[in-house]
Formats: sequence, structure tokens, C-alpha cells
Amino acid sequence: MATKAAFRLSRSALSIPNILSSATSSSSHTCQAHAHILKTGLLIDTSLTSKLLSLYSNHQCFADATLFLDSIDEPSSSSFSIVINALSKFNLSTDVLLVFSKMISKGLFPDNYLLPAAAKACAGLSAFELGRQVHGLVEVSGHSLDNVVQSSLVHMLRVAHKVLDGIPVRDVVTFSAMIAGYARIGDVDMAKRLLDEMESLGLEPNLVSWNGLIAGFNQSGQYLEALRVFQDMHLQGCHPDGTSFSSVLAAIADLEVLNVGVQVHGYAIKRGFAVDNWVVSALIDMYGKCACASEMKQAYDDMGCIETGSCNALVTGLARNGLIDDAMAEFSQIREQGMDLNIVSWTSMIACCSQNGKDVEALGLFSEMQLAGVKPNAVTIPCLLPACGNIAALMHGKAAHCFSIRRGIMHDVFVGSALIDMYAKCGKIRDSRLCFDAMTTRNLVTWNVIIGGYAMHGKHEEAMRMFDFMQKSGQKPNSITFICLLSACNQKGLVHQGWHYFNCMSKEHGVEPQMEHYACMVSLLSRVGKLEDAYSLINKMPFQPDACVWGSLLSSCRVYKNLQLGEVAAERLFKLEPRNPGNYVLLSNIYASKGMWDDVDRVRDLMKGIGLKKNPGCSWIEVKNKVHMLLAGDKAHPQMAQIIKKLEQLGKEMQKSGLVPKVDFVLQDVEEQDKEQMLCGHSEKLAVVFGLLNTPAGSPLRVIKNLRICGDCHAVIKFISDFEGREIFVRDTNRFHHFKDGKCSCGDYW
Repeated sequence: MATKAAFRLSRSALSIPNILSSATSSSSHTCQAHAHILKTGLLIDTSLTSKLLSLYSNHQCFADATLFLDSIDEPSSSSFSIVINALSKFNLSTDVLLVFSKMISKGLFPDNYLLPAAAKACAGLSAFELGRQVHGLVEVSGHSLDNVVQSSLVHMLRVAHKVLDGIPVRDVVTFSAMIAGYARIGDVDMAKRLLDEMESLGLEPNLVSWNGLIAGFNQSGQYLEALRVFQDMHLQGCHPDGTSFSSVLAAIADLEVLNVGVQVHGYAIKRGFAVDNWVVSALIDMYGKCACASEMKQAYDDMGCIETGSCNALVTGLARNGLIDDAMAEFSQIREQGMDLNIVSWTSMIACCSQNGKDVEALGLFSEMQLAGVKPNAVTIPCLLPACGNIAALMHGKAAHCFSIRRGIMHDVFVGSALIDMYAKCGKIRDSRLCFDAMTTRNLVTWNVIIGGYAMHGKHEEAMRMFDFMQKSGQKPNSITFICLLSACNQKGLVHQGWHYFNCMSKEHGVEPQMEHYACMVSLLSRVGKLEDAYSLINKMPFQPDACVWGSLLSSCRVYKNLQLGEVAAERLFKLEPRNPGNYVLLSNIYASKGMWDDVDRVRDLMKGIGLKKNPGCSWIEVKNKVHMLLAGDKAHPQMAQIIKKLEQLGKEMQKSGLVPKVDFVLQDVEEQDKEQMLCGHSEKLAVVFGLLNTPAGSPLRVIKNLRICGDCHAVIKFISDFEGREIFVRDTNRFHHFKDGKCSCGDYW
């Protein structure tokens, strides 16, 4: 019986597309299709839900659509989007705002398609107080720079202006609202013109007027104007309040004018606002952005009580100044004191960790946040996903992806772009493309991420094809776009194409080459052996080359054993980065490759003299939803004996196949047998073998390394992929290597 029921259900499911297809002809057919779906119990299918909402909306059955939307237990933002956009199309402004408010009450953030619809509805109803709230949502949702959203806000403001002109008796309140509105969209001239008009009518601007101007200019990025308004306010005898101080301090923070910030701090103390929660948070943020960590901590301590906003500002400020351990300690202490931390607190800390190399800690915080009952939002997920990508924590990234779908934030442009980047860094470039294709809205970051992902995987043709699609879509490239394209050329040694993109940047797209673009070209020329051409380009640069440029040349001098240019590049690097051990190691390796052991010892003694040590090789691999770290030469790992035994077995199999260790990659004056032993300790080999021991046969392995993979490890992992029948992905600092059946996607060119 159960089998028959399942069969009937499967037949019903197969017939649904046909029923919905016929329902496009009339509203009655739509109702019949709805009834049939309810009867079969298939309404849980989100694609069917969306289709039904679209049909009801297309037939203008808005009452049925709204009723159906209310009946869904956990509607997604896309479900609301279908109904709101349809209502907006028919200028049903009141209904748009009603459904929009329901969406917000469900904890769903609108995207850059819904916000213009809401703004349009506010303008149509002259509901300018609601319009102000919609504008606030624009700011907090991160869509304030979107052209379509910005245009809708400007339209709403112009409608409001016409209404103001029609009011026979205008008061301070109406003028203040309009002035603040123009300030928010950055229209300095109109805001000042209205202020002058207001004063000419004998209306004195009050505290609300001044605060609206300061906050408005601050929100629109007109920070200097915000500061000037604060000064005018003071000169005209209007005393600032906590809102005034917090707004102007935010502007000072972005201008990074510390001396002015100190003066405003003193003024706040004089006026008795130095312990105001908002003012203290703004002070902490200002000192943090001005790189004054001690003053920031002092402002926090002077407050005398714990408050969520100031805690968030302190943690973010410490991390911004590179004091990530202090930030984590403060965060832990705040939690121990019983502070009720909000989504901003957790998101700030997750971002701090993922941006400062504390990727495992970021993943741990994300789990702790959910256990604490705090639900991540469309800001949290893009902060977490880079941590997943950095250490190839694919399962954690997939979990975040699923969470985004459940919460209805999958179509947020920032979430989507972060997912594309995460999958690319985890070796799943196909999944990156699927996410890209599924996005309803794309911005410049989205295009750059997918082009960069293809470049990272050595897929230059796909990267160039995406660049063509990008231009056809009307999106203009920027400097990062061309860095991604030049990197794609670099991976395959495509000098001709590289020069083409480098030359067309300014001529065709108005993007002037920057230091990073020259570094890409120097790297491209150097890697194909054109070291003299690369050196010539460096000498022709319109600005002084930085460490990245010279580093690209030195790295290739190591590959091609060019001692003369290597010494030139190293000399420049020692002056630019005196405490970067990698530069000394590269020069030492060039000497070692030529058997110049006295010079090797001289460079290493120089390193010891200034207290430098070679950065240890380190690799990460995710096994059973846990990220494991393997260090080069690590003897303390609990499975090291098994790993070494497995490596020795693989070594014997390699020798049977006629392959021998590439001992020339051990650049030390030791015996050949010792060199072979030293090669066994490279971290990427250890991570791959650890994966072999702890995962089912045939399953793929993904490894991340903090340095470039050496030639011997590359040869060994190629052999392992064939011998063990495994797909192995290794991401080093330069690119992705996809090993399969004894071959690598790089074609042995890296």
C-alpha cells in the first residue's frame, strides 16, 4: 500500500508542471492548480510556491496572492518579492507598503529591487515619514550605493519637495525634514539653498534641523560638509546634543583628522556628553580609525558601565589596528560578564577573525553565536564565508549556503558574491558558476569574483569569456577586473594577451594602470623567462616600484637561477621590507642552487642577526567537518608515525615506477639521503597523506598551503592521484592545482 501511495504521489508531482502551465491562461485555472497541489501535499516545494504566487499576481488576483503568502509558514524574501513587485507594477501603493511591512516583521531584509518599490509607494502616498524609514533600511541593508535604489530615493524626495512648495504656511519641521533629505542624498547645494530660504522666512533652524544636516551629510559621504555644519551650528549659538556629537565624530573618523576629534572630545566633556552611550561608541570608533588604540580603550574605560554599542566599537577598533588577540580577549570578557550581545557584536567579531587570519576561530564563533540563539543575517554570512574559503572548509561553507537559502537571503548580492568566492577557493569552480548563474542581481564585485575564480583555477579562456559577458551586460570593469584578467594570463604564460589587456585598460576603459597591474606584468614576463624585459618594464614604471613588483622578479630569478638580477631585486627588497624573511630565503635559495654555500651562510647569518626566521610551511585539510593543520617537519602530530609510514610506502611505489625524489628542491648542503628525508616533511605531503588515512577510498582531497608548492611535492602528489585513484586539489599562494590520474591542471607550469 505504501508503495502504491508513493507511486500516486510521484505521478502527481510529475503532472504539476503541466497543470501550472495550463493555469497561465486564467485565474480559475490557477485556483484549480492550487487546490490540486494542496490535495497532493506538494506545497512544500518552494519552486511551486513561487510559481503559484507569480500566477496569482499575473492575473491580478492580489487578495488570493496575499492570502496564500500569509498561509506559508516560513516565506522567503523571493516570495514577498513576487507579490510586492506585481503590486508596484499596478501602482497599488498602500498594498505594497502593507506587504513590505509584513516582510520586515518576518525578519527578512529587502533587496535592491524591493527597496525602490517601497520608496515609490511612499512617494505615491506622500507618506514621507514611512519614506524616511525606508531610507533607513537602505542604509543598514548596504544598498545605499546602488544606482536604482538611489534614483528611487531622489524621486521620492522630489515629490516631497513639490508637496512642500504647495503648503501655504511652512514651518521649521517641514523645512528640517527636506533639508535632511537632500543632505542624505549628498545634494549640498539644495540643502544649503533650503536652509537659506528657511532663514529668509524668519524661521530659525533648531537642534533637529542641524542634526538632520550633519547626519544627512555623514550618511551620503559628505564628511567635510558634516564637519562644517557642526562648526556653523556652534557659531550660531545652538548647543549640540548627543546626536550632534555622535554624528560629527563619525564624520571625523572617516576623515581621520585626529586633532579635530580630540577638540570635539573635549567639547563633549565640557557639555556633559562624555558618558553618553552613542557618543562613547562614536569616540571609540573615531580613535580606532585614527589608529589611537590607547585613547580608544581609555574612552571605553571612562564610560564606567558596559553597553553593547561601545563594546562592539571597541572590539572592531582593536581588530582594525591589528590587535586581534586583544579584541578576542575583550570579547570573551564581555561575554563572561553576561552582556546580551546582539547580531552586530557577533558579526563584528567573526569579521575581525576572518580578516586577520583567525579562520578556525571565526568558524567556532559562528557556531557559538547560533548556540546563543542569535540568528545570522545577510551581513554575517559574507563575513563568515571568506574564513571558509581561506582554509578550504567546504562543509562549513556549504552549511552557510544552506542557511542562506533557508533564511531567504540567498539572492542578496553580497551573500551571492561571497558564495562564489568561497566555492572557488575551495576548489569547486563549477559550484561558483552555478551560484553566479542563479543570482538575480549582480554588481561589479560579483563579476570580479567569478573572473578571479577562473583565473585562480588556470581557466584563462573562461575568465576572458566572462569578461566579454560582463561588458555586454553593461557593467564597466575597474582596476580589480584587470588584475584578475592579468592573473589569468599569468597562469598560462600568455604574454600577448597580457599586453593586450594591460594596454587597453586606459585606452578603452579609462582605468589607469596601478602598481598591482605592473606587478602582474612583471610576474608574467618573468615566469616565461623574459627577465630582462621584466626588469626593463620596472625601470619604465611611472612610479617607484614596491615590494610586490620586486618580489615577482626575485621569485622568477630563483626559478631561472639568474643571480645577477636576483641580487638587484633582493637589494631593493631588503630596503623596502627589511623584516620579511621570504626575501632572504629566496636569495639564499638562488645561491644554494649554484652551490655557493658561503653566500648561503652569509644570508642566513644576516637573518639571524636581525631576529628573522623562515616562515614554516603549513597546510590545512578538512576531514569529517573539522579543519586540521599540518606543519612542515611536525613530529608532535598524533598520527605522524602512520603518516611517515604511508609516505615511505608511497616512496617505494614511486621508485618502482622509475620516479625519484627531486632532491634539488632541498637547498641545504647535506647528503642526498638526508635531502630525501627532509622532502618527506613538507606540509602539503603530510596533509595529503593525512587525508588518505582518514577518508574513504576514492573521495577527493582538498589542501591549502601557505607557501608555493615545490617541484618534488608536485611530482609526488601527481603520482598519488594516479596510484590511489584520488582527485586532489591543492591551493598554494599562487594558484589551484587539480591533480587527477597522474596529471595536474597547471600542465606542470606554475
